[in-house]
Amino acid sequence: MTMNTQGRPTRADSAASAGVETFTGNKALQIEEALSFEIGDLARTGVDLPEPKGVNDRLGGLNRRKNSIGLPGLTEPETMRHFVRLSQKNYAIDMGPFPLGSCTMKHNPRLNEKVARMPGFADLHPLTPPAAAQGALELIDTLAYWLKELTGMPAVAMSPKAGAHGELCGMMAIKAAIVARGEGDKRTRVLAPESSHGTNPATAVQCGFIVDAIPADKTGRVDLAAMKEKLGDDVAGIMVTNPNTCGLFERDIRAIADAIHEAGGYFYCDGANFNAIAGKVRPGDLGVDAMHINLHKTFSTPHGGGGPGAGPTVLSEALAPYAPVPYVVCEDGNYHLVETRRAAKAEGESAESFGRLTAFHGQMGMFTRALSYMMSHGKDGVRQAAEDAVLNANYVLARLKQEMTPAFEGYCMHEALFDDRFLKDTGVETIDFAKAMIDEGYHPMTMYFPLVVHGAMLIEPTESESKRELDLFCDALLSLAKRAKAGEADAFKAAPVHAPRRRLDETAAARKPVLRWTPGMAD
Repeated sequence: MTMNTQGRPTRADSAASAGVETFTGNKALQIEEALSFEIGDLARTGVDLPEPKGVNDRLGGLNRRKNSIGLPGLTEPETMRHFVRLSQKNYAIDMGPFPLGSCTMKHNPRLNEKVARMPGFADLHPLTPPAAAQGALELIDTLAYWLKELTGMPAVAMSPKAGAHGELCGMMAIKAAIVARGEGDKRTRVLAPESSHGTNPATAVQCGFIVDAIPADKTGRVDLAAMKEKLGDDVAGIMVTNPNTCGLFERDIRAIADAIHEAGGYFYCDGANFNAIAGKVRPGDLGVDAMHINLHKTFSTPHGGGGPGAGPTVLSEALAPYAPVPYVVCEDGNYHLVETRRAAKAEGESAESFGRLTAFHGQMGMFTRALSYMMSHGKDGVRQAAEDAVLNANYVLARLKQEMTPAFEGYCMHEALFDDRFLKDTGVETIDFAKAMIDEGYHPMTMYFPLVVHGAMLIEPTESESKRELDLFCDALLSLAKRAKAGEADAFKAAPVHAPRRRLDETAAARKPVLRWTPGMAD
């Protein structure tokens, strides 16, 4: 049995294929493709090379392979076709809208990609001496300047590799500031809304804090009264996402900041949704002490599949002295890196730096793409991108609420959140609705998140989509909602029927995963 037939059958059956089966399993340009282990042969290789002669073994035999490498032998055409066919089964932003809420899957301008591949950036080695990397250091310094301008913050740490890494940076700076005040053993509690990103409480715990959840009010925002009741002299800070995970702007953001500061704590803001307010609102004006920025979301650098990413963290005047090393300094037109705490103390800018966060100084490819995006858009363009993202989300909300149920009343910010009330008594669940979207040619929205909404469906169209694309997307979802209410539950349970693979028994797959191919599996 192959890995793809665990649980429910995953290959489309004849009924699903409108009674048409082919000898090859191919359906026109939809090419059936087996595992490389099933089409290859462990006993042969795609290329035969003669044994090297006269080679001086300088590793004492440690480099000699004792066993087979365990990979199937394929010819070059077979290998190329295998991976091209697999790539054609992937959905991508270049194929259509990618409505994943909380992900900001926007179009990536090809200009950014061209700049990232420019000589001097693409081939820059991490250990290149600063004297030979002046252009790169200038780029990092310029990007840092604009990030500070956009956020109204005096300092920024550029080295965090992604969002959660940026959170860690901000919370480590807060921890260092509290320890410097002599309150390290006293302030052990961090407040976090129930709708916060899952990495928020995880990061706080990683830094040694105890997480205390704050409920949401009926509008989907932080319950200010409940938050104030939890304040005390043991509170180190609060972690709030704004706009929040429900796609809503926290109207009481200044009151939250003032309350946490009055209690002696710090305000960490999760900047994952900065795309909705970039150029419109400066977090520094809202009382934020630390906030990471996902360059791979707000400024269109490609993301997904685990990377790449970048999460620079801006810091307030109160936390700037604790920023990590390394950071870029320009003196007399020359750029260099401050790489140690001792050097930082001598510079005076990060006198109490908590130290090094990562081996090197950030993600160069992401820096080049982000700065290219900023420079090509300009101040007004960045602002318009945020406005268009919010406009598109509200358009989706207005159209879909005809048949679907918004989780909260009123306008949203960059993403529209729906719950599953419109599916009540239909026999169709959120996951069934999402699987049916695949048959319509769309990647499903983010499902079951945030957890504060039952059967959540979170849609973020971003500013990339035209009205025509949004109308087609909305028409497809409205059609599915009508079909669900019309009693077509069986069709939804069977979906997707047009995809190369059918729905897995996810419970069985999780309990008995088959992660490695072994000879005989296909028998």
